[in-house]
Amino acid sequence: MEFIFYLALMIAATKLAGHLSVRIGQPAVLGELIAGILLGPAVLGIIDADASFIHYFSEIGVLLLMFLAGLETDLDQLKRNWRPAFAVAIGGIIVPFFGGYWSALLFGFEAENALFCGILFCATSVSISVQVLKEMNRLGSREGTTILGAAVVDDVLVVILLAVMMSVLGEGADVSLGWLIGKKAIFFVVVLLVGWLVVPKLLEWLAKLRVTEAAVSIAVAICLGFAYFAEYMGMAGIIGSFAAGIAISQSKLRHDVEKKLEPIAYAVFVPVFFVSIGLNVRFDGLGSQLLFVVVISLVAVATKLLGGGLGARLTGFDTRSSIAVGSGMISRGEVALIIAATGLGAGLLQEEYYTSIIIMVIVTTLVTPPVLKAIFSRMPQPSYYREDGH
Repeated sequence: MEFIFYLALMIAATKLAGHLSVRIGQPAVLGELIAGILLGPAVLGIIDADASFIHYFSEIGVLLLMFLAGLETDLDQLKRNWRPAFAVAIGGIIVPFFGGYWSALLFGFEAENALFCGILFCATSVSISVQVLKEMNRLGSREGTTILGAAVVDDVLVVILLAVMMSVLGEGADVSLGWLIGKKAIFFVVVLLVGWLVVPKLLEWLAKLRVTEAAVSIAVAICLGFAYFAEYMGMAGIIGSFAAGIAISQSKLRHDVEKKLEPIAYAVFVPVFFVSIGLNVRFDGLGSQLLFVVVISLVAVATKLLGGGLGARLTGFDTRSSIAVGSGMISRGEVALIIAATGLGAGLLQEEYYTSIIIMVIVTTLVTPPVLKAIFSRMPQPSYYREDGH
């Protein structure tokens, strides 16, 4: 029953830390991430980062977070911004790849290990950015929808790059590139067809079941089903849950689902997800690699900001909006953690550098909220903000 105490502690700590963060002018999510660092092995050591319930709760938390982001996404805005989203994703892969590759070579990495670091730097997880944008009511803005669209493209391209590298250099890897790309195509075709033709009608039909909160329960089932299908087809689960949110956003039950699901997500599961990121921080044996950590962290932040921002600038965004889009792509989050673990298992990442890479991932995640806050607070509010008063 110890996990109940841990859960109570994490929920209370994130809310208190989030409140303190807002009081000093920062997004609540920054305080919630720091709460995880304080509770974990890096500082107090109260909570065991390897506890299985934390993994499961945080997985559900990030899926629900991206599902809610999908519910709030303006689909027409997303369609209009597909070109900028694609350009941002490409820029956010090319520049970080070379930045990571040359940084690794600078510290004496072998060529194949340096290539893997380049791919690791390409990863993007916008779950943290989504939370900051939600807090600032910017998720439906042109910049917000471009960041979300770019994250989907980025995920597909990075997975393909990783598969290519593992098929060539990985230990015991047996990856068919044609089948890998084919699975991505199948995923998007199925999601588009089911999300457009089936999900809205299915939800409205099943919502009539004579049970408590049928619509919300079915919506959650659809979210988890899409996430599982995404994982099965080699995609990140958050892409599937985001797609499920967009599909349900086309239903007349959209607002009812969002209103009732949001309290559940933010009361329990999302706080555990934020804490779990901080729990990954460890400082054991880091002293000898401090310079390496500082360099790769700076390069990781700068290259995503530059690459994503350049892609936005070339497709019509002004300078400030371009910087805002680039800053939304900085966080590597759970996507990079998964890639790092995969590389470690395949022999593409040296074990002695694993902790340093994890620290870099955490740094990019911690940097993202205040950077986004600083940039968006200097931009005029979008029209929908002024009209509804929120």
